[in-house]
Amino acid sequence: MPNDILDLFRQTHALLEGHFVLRSGLHSRQFFQCALLLQHPRIAEQVCGGLAEKLRGIECDAVISPALGGIVVGHEVGRALGKRHIFAEKEDGKLVLRRGFVISPGERFIVVEDVVTRGGRVQETIGIVRQHGGIVAAAGTLVDRSGGAIPDFGCPFVSLVRLEVDAFEADRLPPELAALPLTRPGSK
Repeated sequence: MPNDILDLFRQTHALLEGHFVLRSGLHSRQFFQCALLLQHPRIAEQVCGGLAEKLRGIECDAVISPALGGIVVGHEVGRALGKRHIFAEKEDGKLVLRRGFVISPGERFIVVEDVVTRGGRVQETIGIVRQHGGIVAAAGTLVDRSGGAIPDFGCPFVSLVRLEVDAFEADRLPPELAALPLTRPGSK
């Protein structure tokens, strides 16, 4: 499965090569631009359905995702599981629940995202669920690129594919990476 998923990223030009700053602040030679992959409904259904299958045994009432990257993933996972999907979005630089979305006390959620490196957006979304009295049953992502430093979300963490992708602190860049022009292609 990992090679099939990587092939889909390559076919849709969603696996970018160069010098990138990730939302986590780390630098990398590769960037997974999931929007380019997920713009194709059949591919979105296929890959998100694969993640949903891995999450199917986890009892939940709904799916929540952080905007922007997680919206399509959350919607498709919710559809595959037959659950409603809501999302958190940025307001004044942090994620919040808006648009009349409600989390009821005791409601069980699966939090999903497109790509996880350090898991900051997933953790922020988990915080929103808990702040509203909800329960986080699990977290899931299409691509886990945490490189063995898997974040502890305090719940099961499931990925469609786990990849070892080099990521570097800004002050520890390999010379060949530092020589490349810097790009910030992710959502703000």
